[in-house]
Amino acid sequence: MRNILAIAHKELRSYFASPIAYIVIGFFALLYGFFFVAIMRYFVNSSMQAGLMGGAQAMNVNQQLIRPLLQNFLVVNLFLLPMVTMRTYSQEKQSGTIELLLTSPITDFEIVMGKFLGAMGLYIAMLAVTVFHLAVLYMYGRPEWRPIVTSYVGLILFGACFVSVGMFISSLSKNQIVAGSVTFVIFLLLWVINWIGSFAGPTGEKLTAYLSIVDHFDDFSKGVIDTTHLIYYLSFITFGLFLTAKSVDSERWRG
Repeated sequence: MRNILAIAHKELRSYFASPIAYIVIGFFALLYGFFFVAIMRYFVNSSMQAGLMGGAQAMNVNQQLIRPLLQNFLVVNLFLLPMVTMRTYSQEKQSGTIELLLTSPITDFEIVMGKFLGAMGLYIAMLAVTVFHLAVLYMYGRPEWRPIVTSYVGLILFGACFVSVGMFISSLSKNQIVAGSVTFVIFLLLWVINWIGSFAGPTGEKLTAYLSIVDHFDDFSKGVIDTTHLIYYLSFITFGLFLTAKSVDSERWRG
């Protein structure tokens, strides 16, 4: 465990030693802030119109403001997480430090988990930016906390899936740009697979609906934690890390 934490700390520190962490977090804060203002403005205008009608029910902050806001966070992940994962192994190969890492007295499991936790640390730092916006909502309203908690659980699992896949792709290439581009294409495919399956008949539609990484998040945003979604995300993460470990192991043998 000590080796895993040491690698995770080194990985996270390397993100902030380069412009990557600041670019990713800064760009995310800008985009998320834009979405927050836009959705908030729409929510306020809709509330005023509903109030003018008289007798209308109060609008639900969780369903009509927080839920769309966090779903937009998923869209941002599609573009930013490839920037986080593309360097995990590609930079090591490009700089030649991969040989030192593989010949050190640590296991492939420790290497993979350390890099995974380091990348997740940066991802959670991105999530931390959203806490400020939620605090503003709590200052002026009373959102339900349970759907918010389950949404963040879903976001962490969602991000972990992308990170595990991105690490595997990064372990296959020496070029960070290539790794990032391929990762984006894979992410996009996982995003639209449900739409593709709609043209494949009832059986294909059911299969792609289960494989769709976005559809499994929907219940989390509603405040529901379903074991089916948990199994899907945890299996996805485990499979991605397994492929990464096998790729690292083959690199060790080739070295």
